[in-house]
Amino acid sequence: MAKTIKLTLSEDEAEMLVDALEVDLEGYLESAKEARGNNNRADVETFTEAAGRIEALMKKIQALLD
Repeated sequence: MAKTIKLTLSEDEAEMLVDALEVDLEGYLESAKEARGNNNRADVETFTEAAGRIEALMKKIQALLD
């Protein structure tokens, strides 16, 4: 099980994290698309899983901002 940590962030800092994660997410989605085009199933799975985890974290942070 992953260790749980607590952070105290300002809204601006949380928004910066969301923005950075969004850029990272786009990179993984693009990499998955390229891997799909190259018929590389292992990479598609890896990049898609990473994108899903990033998206879940983004949503978790965004929910705290709403």
